[in-house]
Amino acid sequence: MSAPNIASMKNRLQTVIALAGVLERIENGRTPADADQYQVVVDRLKSALSEALPDDVLQAVLDAHPSAAELYENMHYEQSGLSRSSLERSIGSEMVAAEVLARLVRSSKAKG
Repeated sequence: MSAPNIASMKNRLQTVIALAGVLERIENGRTPADADQYQVVVDRLKSALSEALPDDVLQAVLDAHPSAAELYENMHYEQSGLSRSSLERSIGSEMVAAEVLARLVRSSKAKG
């Protein structure tokens, strides 16, 4: 890889890391942001994640920043589904949803 390509890759990586960190702080409530500010961060991170990064580097960034990982997963949902979510978490979410729906059905039957 030539020097300009290495510098360009380094700049893209620094941008992704910085934006992923900002998104993580916003999501965790450590950095206040209004809806417009949040959307700007998300849009810029989506743009940065759309540019090619080495797979191992991308995985390390996403592993360190769960909010960015969720955004990345949503960006690629059509191709790979919820590939970054653990199976246990996905199954747990489905079970909770099924329980809520069952309660709603029982509640509506009791009222009607």
